[in-house]
Amino acid sequence: MKEYAIVIHRGEPGQIAWGATVPDLPGCVSVGDTLEELKANIREAIELHLEGLAAEGLPVPEPTSQVSTVAVAA
Repeated sequence: MKEYAIVIHRGEPGQIAWGATVPDLPGCVSVGDTLEELKANIREAIELHLEGLAAEGLPVPEPTSQVSTVAVAA
């Protein structure tokens, strides 16, 4: 089992509520109306992305991105 970092974006009012990207898998994105829906959708998107790479005989990137936060005075 591999764990890929995801970046979650909150949408603008009146648009999609949540979006996510996968830094290690360019082009792998998803959206959802709730955070829970987004997490389920991005998991499915990652699985489909990896299946597509394997079906085309392309290498499956190893997860290398890490997630952290940095505090700054605002």
